Amino acid sequence: MITVVGAGTGPPLPEDVADGAELVVGGRRHLDAVRLPEGARTVVLGALAPALDTVAEYVAKERPVTVLASGDPGFFGIVRALAERFGPELLDVRPGVSSVAAAFARAGLPWDDAVVASAHGRELRTAVNLCRAYPKVAVLTGPGAGPAELGAALRSDGRVFVVASALGSDEERVERVTPAEAAERDWGTAVSVVLCLDEARALGPVRAVAGPRPGPAGWALDEDAFAYRDSMITKFEVRALALARLGPRPGDLVWDVGAGSGSVAVECARLGAAVTAVEKTPDGVGRVRANAAAHGVDVRVVHGAAPAVLSDLGDDPDGVFVGGGGRELPAIVAGCARRARRVVVVAVAALDRVPAAREALLGAGLECDGVLLQSSRLAPLPGDVSRLAAANPVFLLWGVRPHSRIEGVAP
Repeated sequence: MITVVGAGTGPPLPEDVADGAELVVGGRRHLDAVRLPEGARTVVLGALAPALDTVAEYVAKERPVTVLASGDPGFFGIVRALAERFGPELLDVRPGVSSVAAAFARAGLPWDDAVVASAHGRELRTAVNLCRAYPKVAVLTGPGAGPAELGAALRSDGRVFVVASALGSDEERVERVTPAEAAERDWGTAVSVVLCLDEARALGPVRAVAGPRPGPAGWALDEDAFAYRDSMITKFEVRALALARLGPRPGDLVWDVGAGSGSVAVECARLGAAVTAVEKTPDGVGRVRANAAAHGVDVRVVHGAAPAVLSDLGDDPDGVFVGGGGRELPAIVAGCARRARRVVVVAVAALDRVPAAREALLGAGLECDGVLLQSSRLAPLPGDVSRLAAANPVFLLWGVRPHSRIEGVAP
């Protein structure tokens, strides 16, 4: 049996927690905090693979092993690696209080509706995009992915940070700062977790299911779910296929360029993506913001004209939707296609603009496909009968980055 003990942020480990073990594995501070059995071999955790190989030697001889880990070792911890290597039936897991649970406790907030992201040894962009999309996110930090880096990425997103350092120790510190303040400080290596909060929405409604808000029950909403002007909205039939090709998901960043009413931006945000909407008209900017607020989602709205404004948008997007564009459409599509990590979807009403848009996608090295969408909706006639009313046809083109990962979840 491998006994896995979480050295949580609550009471210290009992001195005798490793009694009977012939191999004790853990961080140096954990090993120093317990009484080691006489004659027991110790392994200081650093690189995981050599430690697991040593554990395997003792498991093969059916000798007892104790692993000391931080917090709850089943929560972004070593239990996953041990279960994959040796099987869960060999594990006796005794969890401690995780740093996430402790940080929310110090902040006086429930966390059953929080999103938790690990930036330890992973791309920071996923955590950043989750912080943009959700009102309550806990980020487990790591080298190069701490409060300063998060703050630099989230300066303009209206969030507040609760930075919890050295939780459970005599040096514990919990500070409330703005992202801009976090970006200007050297936080050292003691930071345990950063809570990123939209304080106005930090206390969400009580639900029966833990985790972030559930995804929408449906998408491709009717046009009357949005405020728009003079039919300037992506029709729901077009939006349905555009969303299917964009595949927005939690941890993604999506651009809606030429947003108009922001219907695509809002739908991507409802599906959990962080969204930036680009709109060149002041009244359009107001409509996008109003529609996002009406649907309870965060959409960052940038007032400017593409393609010039694209260089000001920061991180490269996972997906881009381009609507409208006029004479600048080829340049807009080319600029978006150079930046997109996975896919660009383009809605084109004018037949003459299709070849140039397609060439822009191909020229950026994307694999291109498309379809002409023609739909007719039921419309009432006198006598309680119906006719078919044809909508204007729309070309939908999409370009996919070769070998891009389009299945599963963000890293």
